[in-house]
Amino acid sequence: MPDATTDADWPTEIRLSRDKRTLHVAYASGAAYALPAEYLRVESPSAEVQGHAPSERQWIPGKREVEILAVAPVGNYAVKLTFDDMHDTGIYAFDFLRRLGEEQATRFARYEEELAARNLSREPARRR
Repeated sequence: MPDATTDADWPTEIRLSRDKRTLHVAYASGAAYALPAEYLRVESPSAEVQGHAPSERQWIPGKREVEILAVAPVGNYAVKLTFDDMHDTGIYAFDFLRRLGEEQATRFARYEEELAARNLSREPARRR
């Protein structure tokens, strides 16, 4: 199967911010995105989040303060992110990261709407 990643989709930089809450991704095309950890976590391409069909999509609450603990290369087409809630099953292909950057406003608004419709919050559960 040929690689769908084009030169324009090839990142020139993938850098985690010092506070571990933002992944900075820049592409050869000049596009650059600051992707919040919360956004990356709730849009994880893993089956755990996306399911195996659109009807199985999970809307994950309580991730406003999630951090990225590790960014590891996967071959030469993706990165694997490990979050501080121990989620680490999503493989973020470079073209998927670009799509997340391009569609961030729309996708995040949909996420907030879905949480509200389910009476869920972005805020983490507080210990008593």
